[in-house]
Amino acid sequence: MGKAMKIAIVDDERDMRQSISQWLSLSGFETETFASAEDALRGVGSDFPGIVVSDIKMPGMDGMQFLKKLKGVDSQLPVIMITGHGDVPMAVEAMRVGAFDFLEKPFNPDRMTELAKKATNARRLTLDNRALRKELSDGASLIKKLIGQSPPMERLKEDILDLGQADGHVLIEGETGTGKTLVAHALHAVGARASKQFTLISCSAFDEDSLARRLFGPAEEGEPIPAIEEARGGTLVLEDIEALSDKLQARLLTAINDQGVPAETRIVAICNLQEQDKTCEDVLRPDLFYRLAALKITVPPLRQRGEDILTLFTRLSEQFADEYGCDAPEVSAQEAAQLLQAPWPGNVRQLINVAERAVLQNRRGTGSIASLLMADTEEAKPAITTEGKPLKEFVEAFERMLIDNTMRRHKGSIVSVMEELCLPRRTLNEKMAKYGLQRSDYLDG
Repeated sequence: MGKAMKIAIVDDERDMRQSISQWLSLSGFETETFASAEDALRGVGSDFPGIVVSDIKMPGMDGMQFLKKLKGVDSQLPVIMITGHGDVPMAVEAMRVGAFDFLEKPFNPDRMTELAKKATNARRLTLDNRALRKELSDGASLIKKLIGQSPPMERLKEDILDLGQADGHVLIEGETGTGKTLVAHALHAVGARASKQFTLISCSAFDEDSLARRLFGPAEEGEPIPAIEEARGGTLVLEDIEALSDKLQARLLTAINDQGVPAETRIVAICNLQEQDKTCEDVLRPDLFYRLAALKITVPPLRQRGEDILTLFTRLSEQFADEYGCDAPEVSAQEAAQLLQAPWPGNVRQLINVAERAVLQNRRGTGSIASLLMADTEEAKPAITTEGKPLKEFVEAFERMLIDNTMRRHKGSIVSVMEELCLPRRTLNEKMAKYGLQRSDYLDG
């Protein structure tokens, strides 16, 4: 849930101030009133958590001067101006200076509420983006976002701190959904280039010609400057490096060689390749691979992180419960074991989805964590894992264990097992046959 936005109301007429404040309060906003622009400037700073509604005609500093001052304090602060009836030139001038919108006296209160909602939504987005940018430039904050104290995560944090101080290019590998992009941000933020440009390009998001222009130029009208130029002196992150064609790999290698040593711009390549018979080394030309993989980080898959899984699930389900205004699900010992033993083909991204769905199920009073995990194993795509084994092996071993344990607990009751795992009878029968499980083995006596 977003924090309530404030509305600063500025008007020298007491009755007008109070009536606007009362109406907006009834509409669910938190209001603050000021009798003059001078007073308001003392209370509205650059990260003011809300918007401003101001009359234009006031003694002392008038609304237009006030608007210009506010724009100097924070150019993205939404300001709604109240103009006199038929004063079109003043309204046009206010919009030119940067007002969010204007209301003409006498105004419709519903129109004011509508404008206030639009302006506060815009303000919330601005402040969220600022907070995100600040967070992504704060190394300590980013390291904290890598939640968990398992040995693989402690090693990952140490690697980030060590390699963050180095100058060489870095290759980040890991399964889908493990947080490789967050690691790239952290690498930049903890190093000497933290105050320099950070540019991230997804190589799979462009066709070859567009990607060539985005990386190396020349940029067409309306396009940003080439990423190689944009990131000069800072960090250039290339997501999905495996999507680069042979031609673009050659151009990237030339650009890297032209920089000399130490590199002016650090390249951080993220490889998302998980085909069973190919690795990043197989798809990149050897000279480029060895330049990029001079320093390498492998982000651990979730299934290797032990108790971190329960820590993350608890934290995420509490966040979603707060967002949906309901209780977080209580995890039984049996469900905790299922979470720890799941193969997590989608890693942290999948855990986020499971936590959200568990909260929604709990709100409805239906379903089980086991059914959510079973549904996700159905959708797992063929892939190779960090351990070098096909993902299918982990998924099938978990699926067999889940059905076996559930059959034992329900003493062979097919209906109870179908209900807990949300599986149709035919699907359950097929899976039991596949894994050599027989109902007679679970019946009492």
